[in-house]
Amino acid sequence: MSLLGELVLDLAWGLGLAGTALAFYAGWRREARWEEVARRIGLVMAPLLTLAVLLLESALLADDFRLIYVAQVSRQTQPLFLKITALWGGQNGSLLFWSWLMSLFLFAAMARADRFPHDLRPFIAGVLLLTQTFFLLLNRFFANPFETFPVPPADGRGLNPLLRHPGMIVHPPLLYLGFVGFAVPYAIVIAALLAGRRDDEWIPLLRRWTLVAWLFLSLGLLVGARWAYDVLGWGGYWGWDPVENAALLPWLTGTAFLHSVMVQERRGMLKVWTALLIILTYALVILGTFITRTGVIASVHAFARSAIGVPFLIYTGLVLVGSLALLTVRWELLRAENRIESWLSRETFFLLNNWLFLGIAFAVFWGTFYPMFSELLFNEKLTVGPPYYNRVTGPLFAGLYLLMGVIPFLRWRRTPGASLRLAVGSSAMAGLGAMALARALGVSLPWALVGFGLCAFAGWGTLLDYALGVRARRRATGEPWPTALARLLARSPRRYGGYLVHLGVVLIGIGVIGSQAYPQETQRTLQLGEALSFGGYRLVYQGIRQYTPATEPDVVVTQAWVRAFDARGNLLADLYPYVLQYDSGESLTPPALRATLKEDLYILLSGWVEGGNRATFKIFINPLVSWIWIGGIVLILGTLVAVWPRPAPAPVPRMIRPRLQEEPSMVS
Repeated sequence: MSLLGELVLDLAWGLGLAGTALAFYAGWRREARWEEVARRIGLVMAPLLTLAVLLLESALLADDFRLIYVAQVSRQTQPLFLKITALWGGQNGSLLFWSWLMSLFLFAAMARADRFPHDLRPFIAGVLLLTQTFFLLLNRFFANPFETFPVPPADGRGLNPLLRHPGMIVHPPLLYLGFVGFAVPYAIVIAALLAGRRDDEWIPLLRRWTLVAWLFLSLGLLVGARWAYDVLGWGGYWGWDPVENAALLPWLTGTAFLHSVMVQERRGMLKVWTALLIILTYALVILGTFITRTGVIASVHAFARSAIGVPFLIYTGLVLVGSLALLTVRWELLRAENRIESWLSRETFFLLNNWLFLGIAFAVFWGTFYPMFSELLFNEKLTVGPPYYNRVTGPLFAGLYLLMGVIPFLRWRRTPGASLRLAVGSSAMAGLGAMALARALGVSLPWALVGFGLCAFAGWGTLLDYALGVRARRRATGEPWPTALARLLARSPRRYGGYLVHLGVVLIGIGVIGSQAYPQETQRTLQLGEALSFGGYRLVYQGIRQYTPATEPDVVVTQAWVRAFDARGNLLADLYPYVLQYDSGESLTPPALRATLKEDLYILLSGWVEGGNRATFKIFINPLVSWIWIGGIVLILGTLVAVWPRPAPAPVPRMIRPRLQEEPSMVS
């Protein structure tokens, strides 16, 4: 199996190199036959790497501990689903998984190559094959998942306890799909620059592929935040960890691109921004993969240090320098067709939007890589914590929410000041009303009051646009409200899907502000039957038990029983915080959780005495956290609406065409 797996990888990277060379040759010489050969090589990559993945999965399922990778991430007693997900549970396997997902995107792009402009096709194939080949070379020569032991062990170490959670079944694949997906928009932009295209024919395809990648990356970030909240046992969902930041960075620049490309489509402006943002997004994807895979920066998510760091840095540098050099050479091709005519226009505010997103990205980038810079320059590894990120990015995020509330009321080219003042004035009143309500409910922190006001300001403009659109449709058609709303979404999915994404962001903002402004925390040791009153709850310790799950014999579960009552003595829930203790000496403390729209009651079992007569609990009350997950669902739904293909208009029967031409108002 080892020999066959290495043979498949050798064949794949060899074909990748040949296909890359042929694709670029075909593009420069306009040789259609070599372009077709390169395209078919791109199609072959998916079945080849599927075979490689199946070989590794077979080894994992068969407990083939001759393979070093299998011994590192699996063991005989490991449950079936964990053996399957162990494919991406270690460095070498996860890189193969990355390459396999890349081959699927490559297959999808090559199978639909006829949708790309003819002169872009070979260059798109060349860039995608180059990316595919780089990761295959890493897998073959630096992180080989088919490497074997001279003398195999009797059993393996098993999967990292942190990865034995259902969230890890979907979180890494979603994140990888987002990372890999951005290779296609990058390839389209580079192809357009190489081909010297001046038109915008390729922009709709670029936007569509970017939305798909952005959707997966958003899902990955949300699921990762939920995993951290449910597994790591520290009471939070986002700790500005370097690997979390590595996924956030391309999301920020990708989001800026999705706004910038609208201006290019509508007004022929911000073309340089569009190209630059996609180049930066792809470079940040590679850089983020470098952070995770090399262990160069300490993180609870990162893999151990390895030999792939130098190739990653070289490739990242070549990508960034080469792409920016090409962008500089083709600068004249990207000259804007129009100019900003007024500061009160959508173009201007989208440009401000880009600067804010880049400002946040730079602040996160600096905080993430500061330890590495300080070690290189001063031989001292200094780190920055959440207070830095909160202080620096908080005002920038506030600016984004402010723009989000104004942009729906702006027009292209120029906006009459009087109408803008009237519309923005209504949003301002909503914001002030939200601040007054928050103050009446006990919120006193100035930044929290302003934050809630900005969320209401941004949300009101979006909701008002929906309300006006539905009302206009009802007046025209007499449809019920639900029907009018559904058909409004179907008629303009990009516009109203985007607004739905904005509503999701508003809800996430409410959750973040509430959970950061007024969290409560305490720790207390309770005797059996003793009660603790905290934050409006009465918690009674009922006992403790220990057991070993049949599916995981290498772990001992210590589970406490706590009954939660409200201030009136009504039983709210029976909660069971527990500790997982593994044979390896590692342990996890997942919480018991009672979530409502108002707040989460979050209980951790911190310690106990033998027999369970006494136990120590750490208790958090996290306000409004549920709004983050609700907002995430709304954001994903909005993205699905925006990316959903709009049905083509029905053909007009020939027999009625003359009459329609005589009465154009009937088809307006």
